[in-house]
Amino acid sequence: MAARVASDDGESNKNPALERCLGVLRDAGSDSEQFAALLLITKAAKAGEIDANTRRRIFDAVGFTFPNRLLASKEPPEGCPQNTFQALGLTLLACFCTDPDLARHSQVLNKIPMLGDVVSTPTPEDSSYSAMIDDAYQCLGAILATPQGPRELVNRGGLSALCQAYVNQSYGSDQALQLLVGLLTVAETKCWQRATSDLVRVLNILSAEFQKAEDLTKFQLCEVLPRFVPPRLSAGAECLQPLYRGLSSILTSKLSVSQRDPALKLAACLSQACGSKWIPAGSSGSKFFALLANLACVEVRLSLEELDLTEVDKKQELVAACYVLMELAIVECTREESSLLREAQKVQLVGILEEAFGAVIHYLRQVGREKMEDPFIFASIRVLGSWLAEETSSLKQEICDLLPFLVHYAKVLFEKERKGKSGLQHEVEQAGQKPLWRGDALRFLLPGLSHLTTEDRPRQILISEGAPVLLCQYYLHQWEVFASDSATPSMLEVAETSLKTACEIFLNLVVTAPDLISTKHLALTANVTTLGLMMARKLFAYPGLQGTPQAEAFFAAAIHFLAGGYVAQTDPVGGGVALSISPAYEAVWPAIRELWFLGMQAFACCVPLFLWLPQDVLRSGWLQELLVMLGCVAPKSVDLELIPAFQGILVELARASQPCLEVIQQHRGLELASLYGMAALEQCLCEQ
Repeated sequence: MAARVASDDGESNKNPALERCLGVLRDAGSDSEQFAALLLITKAAKAGEIDANTRRRIFDAVGFTFPNRLLASKEPPEGCPQNTFQALGLTLLACFCTDPDLARHSQVLNKIPMLGDVVSTPTPEDSSYSAMIDDAYQCLGAILATPQGPRELVNRGGLSALCQAYVNQSYGSDQALQLLVGLLTVAETKCWQRATSDLVRVLNILSAEFQKAEDLTKFQLCEVLPRFVPPRLSAGAECLQPLYRGLSSILTSKLSVSQRDPALKLAACLSQACGSKWIPAGSSGSKFFALLANLACVEVRLSLEELDLTEVDKKQELVAACYVLMELAIVECTREESSLLREAQKVQLVGILEEAFGAVIHYLRQVGREKMEDPFIFASIRVLGSWLAEETSSLKQEICDLLPFLVHYAKVLFEKERKGKSGLQHEVEQAGQKPLWRGDALRFLLPGLSHLTTEDRPRQILISEGAPVLLCQYYLHQWEVFASDSATPSMLEVAETSLKTACEIFLNLVVTAPDLISTKHLALTANVTTLGLMMARKLFAYPGLQGTPQAEAFFAAAIHFLAGGYVAQTDPVGGGVALSISPAYEAVWPAIRELWFLGMQAFACCVPLFLWLPQDVLRSGWLQELLVMLGCVAPKSVDLELIPAFQGILVELARASQPCLEVIQQHRGLELASLYGMAALEQCLCEQ
């Protein structure tokens, strides 16, 4: 057996001493023999010098039981250093962890607290303990590389221990920093949720080092620091001043591209976390911000005007960072009080921004439709939305030329959201983040559209591209969010803002394009009707809805829309009478079908809430027409999905109103209920 195993392992054939030790491990009759063999193995070859087969043979020989006992032992052998047993146990564990299958083993994962203690406990300079720390870091790194490793490190205290190890600045702190960067890269959201204060302590130390460094360390830290900037920073955060000073010294110097780009990314990261609060007020801060915004605009122009797509793809992260700085520049240019910029600086910067947004528009026109799923296209549209929200007088022709694409892009992403998660949202969630709705391009375009619908040419383009219908559908979607009991505060805030801005756009269209409303485009009618019914169901107690002329007029229009969806027609094939979609609705039915069914459901829910509504239904003749229609058509011509829609209306009317019940009974209601399988209606009529 020994000869066969040895022949499978070239490394042990070259190392007879190691082979003898493996034989002793396999055949050892006591802990003392195993311990002696393990000491010989560590002398024969370090963990990094043993190949995978040999490492696996060591594990097969000793398993986890013996290393576990070594790690738990407190008393060292006579004449040996205090941590002899623990050091040997860690060496074995580090050796095993080079095998990915072992690194994710529960017997390794449950050692994370112990490994954290080893690296984070301050110790005197001692070569034997330094070796233990190296082995512990090797284990932690191996765990991080496994699929479940990041989650386990966060949940079992490994993240906090690594932060403490770096704060201590003791032996191995550079390894702690590398592991922290790796952990934040793959599990940023979870890390900040579980160890915010620990990570901020690391950030404070890194920031101080960043300010003081006068060599390449400064630029190396510039690349690391964005990982440690939290999602939100307060104005008085300890790290802000040293970060500002460090960035100021970099960006006001002559730099290579490789030195400048990380600085722009760090500046963008800080701007996302706290706006412009990291830049001090006054002359120096004003000059610095003007320079920063200028650099960002120039980078965007240089990157997007050339349209070398390969180069643009390589620089997407940098350009996206510049977009953040451009958004902040727009905020500061439009801020009337407490702006970082003087009026002369604002005027100059607006001109520079205009040139940069010209490049963004040019890029979107050239490649937008080819790269619809690219998150960079979304980022480009988002930043353009911030510009259009404030400035539509410049670049008029370019904006008008781009509007068809913007409407198309927003429509595609909106449809994907309705059908399921978009690729963009899935990508972000895979990274451990939970966006409100990653594909919501309209949210960022709404303020600009509010301005554009007041101008003749842009408004005509928007109408011809179907923007009003899209906006009605979007309004309905946001209302569902706003009325939802499960919506988070941030979702509610976004929904409310979107609803308000959409209403401004609708008002603009009513005032400036009355023909659009007077022609009663069916798709618009469907959206507005369904939205109104859903709102009425939620706001039924509002006095303005209780029998007022306005409320009755709305419900009369809703009845007209719902009643017109289906008609009885002679079947050209069979010759009988069949139920079919109304000819007036046929052309747009694919677009309004779902809204019609949703409207029927919402109307049925409104019947018991508004005591006067059944009487209005009777006056309109809809109830009678519906019953006559069901009585004259062939039952097989009625789609199964229509039966619950009709039944919902009939049941609620029968329960809410005696006159309605009598009309249903007079029109063979019980017979129709049985004929169409309307069990709820049949039961309701039998109970009366």
